[in-house]
Amino acid sequence: MTIHFYKYQGTGNDFVMIDNRVSLWQLSEAQIQAICERRTGIGADGLILLENDPEADFRMIYYNADGKESSMCGNGGRCITAFAHHLGIIDAKTTFRAIDGMHEALIQEGIISLHMKDVSTIDHQKNYTILDTGSPHLVIFIDDVASVNVFEEGRKYRQLPAFMPKGINVNFVQQQGEKLMVRTYERGVEAETLSCGTGVTAAAIAHSKLDLGTFKIPIQTPGGALEVSFRKTSAHTADNIWLIGPADFVFEGNIKLG
Repeated sequence: MTIHFYKYQGTGNDFVMIDNRVSLWQLSEAQIQAICERRTGIGADGLILLENDPEADFRMIYYNADGKESSMCGNGGRCITAFAHHLGIIDAKTTFRAIDGMHEALIQEGIISLHMKDVSTIDHQKNYTILDTGSPHLVIFIDDVASVNVFEEGRKYRQLPAFMPKGINVNFVQQQGEKLMVRTYERGVEAETLSCGTGVTAAAIAHSKLDLGTFKIPIQTPGGALEVSFRKTSAHTADNIWLIGPADFVFEGNIKLG
């Protein structure tokens, strides 16, 4: 079969997009892995199907590069919003369904603002924070994020028995003035990605520690700049969370799958 695809990226986090409203492709894990393979396929951190939804503008089905359907992807949510706009499904705002529920998104001069799910539990520990921003994240603050071996250290934490069998995403974070520098090891990709939307969201919220109020935190990832805004009315919860940044079309084409 031959499938028409689109490639999008959000601060270096890249995705293969397929308009699945009519064809209703059913792709196997092996086929998704082949599509996402960087040397022999299109190359991507994940694959996203845009499908019809009876209660929203569209539905987002997200698969990691390992071929398995995954939890929420923040940058993927911003990219599928740009994709839906390209297809003429939406104008400047949308409501769509993802695996963790409904999301709102806004488009303003190429910047996509994505409303993330509320965080109901923030587990603050002395040297780390654990929270779920649509995907589970471990946030570790360090002094020099540029020097950390994200692949080796991230894989070590990701596979700790406490986080199994599903594992956890691991974020290494350094404060630099008012900005946070964030590098992320993503489960499912099983490597460092240039940016992780749910990861930078987790890092921003973890950075607020026990403080209350309204926050807007600039983030720098290896793939580019993002912002996260949110509100905390208690030390261990967060709401009105928005992930803000660019999402860009890269190219489109056809791929033939066996």
